[in-house]
Amino acid sequence: MRAAVVHPELPFANRAKWENGIANSSGMLAGRGSAARLTEASGLATAINLEVCHAAVVPVPRIRPATLFGSGKVVEIGETIAALGAGVVIVDGSLSPIQQRNLERAWDCKVIDRTALILEIFGARARTREGKLQVELAALLYQRSRLVRSWTHLERQRGGFGFLGGPGETQIEADRRQIRDRIARLKRDLKNVVRTRSLHRAARQRVPYPVVALVGYTNAGKSTLFNRLTGADVDVKDQVFATLDPTMRGLVLPSRRRVILSDTVGFVSDLPHDLVAAFQATLEEVAEADLILHVRDISHPETAEQRQDVHDVLVELGLEEKVKSGLVEVLNKTDLLEEGERTRLLSAREPGRSYVAVSALTGYGLEPVLALIDAELLRGRRILSVKIDLTDGAAIAWLYSHGEVLKRADDERVAHIQVGLSPADAERFDRRRRKSHKEARHEDQIASEMG
Repeated sequence: MRAAVVHPELPFANRAKWENGIANSSGMLAGRGSAARLTEASGLATAINLEVCHAAVVPVPRIRPATLFGSGKVVEIGETIAALGAGVVIVDGSLSPIQQRNLERAWDCKVIDRTALILEIFGARARTREGKLQVELAALLYQRSRLVRSWTHLERQRGGFGFLGGPGETQIEADRRQIRDRIARLKRDLKNVVRTRSLHRAARQRVPYPVVALVGYTNAGKSTLFNRLTGADVDVKDQVFATLDPTMRGLVLPSRRRVILSDTVGFVSDLPHDLVAAFQATLEEVAEADLILHVRDISHPETAEQRQDVHDVLVELGLEEKVKSGLVEVLNKTDLLEEGERTRLLSAREPGRSYVAVSALTGYGLEPVLALIDAELLRGRRILSVKIDLTDGAAIAWLYSHGEVLKRADDERVAHIQVGLSPADAERFDRRRRKSHKEARHEDQIASEMG
């Protein structure tokens, strides 16, 4: 399908008015260039195989509540659309239901906003049952405030969520009560997902290994880095939102300790709030992680703005303290930098900031990444002096694989070990010892009763 992409360029005063009153988000962030935003919106469109035949930044001196654009611009854009034969127009911002309806009538084609486009991409990419439930919930929460006629009962012959139209999607009536009932069912199903994930996390804590989560802006190279570090074969594409469903693999660090590395969905500017809420179950993996690695595309012209977008989403997830204390940053795609830029990046060290420069594509800098993970997990480590029965080989092996043994002395029955453990591993070891002592007391009780 041929598509036209339009980015509304609003003055600051109108932008604030739009954000606070007429729409949820203007699609314009301070410090962001309109040209870069237009390029990103075009990339989002091509991610679902739309053919972008026209892309333009359109100045909007004053917002029109009925159509957003002025009447002259509406006519001008309509003539361009008709000449190019575009079947859909993507407005890179938020449209009210009234604005969407009026623009569709004026241009005689489908009109969607940024939120609908992102939901369409997620709907086409979700593979697991959990991912499909989450995207469907986000789509219905969005549709609930739209015209009822646009909902399609999810009875489609293709992926996505029907904002663009397509085979099997027309003339299917649905009312708000049906949407509300479906939302309620989806929320119940996702509660079961949360419960299942909690059980999985509890199982990992019993294993137990620290969890390291990769987060970052979409297309920053998280999955490529994940594959490089773990030897996995997660699908890697040069497109936005190539990864939706989280993937986990084991990873051995230079200290020989094992961790679990988690690859997560990428973030994007103005990520719809309903989508963040719907993906709460998946993103809990980030919240529960022992360490968060922020993978950045350091070659991108707006890498600083992308960094802020990721921080905003993490704050929305309740991780404000981790953001304030400073995330560990992996500056990816250094192979795309000029030699001088790369040299300056490697030589410039900011106090109190943990980061490493890499190229996941070429494999450059992978060893420093592993060393940084090791160092960060041991930051603020606890030094424990423990006595372990020599017959408990599993506990002794656990300490060697998860911590740094600083001193050891054995007598006939007991190993006296001084070991450095990360706070998370120290807590895990304490739980392990309490469980062992409880089982030992239980066995002694049974033996005394039998005796």
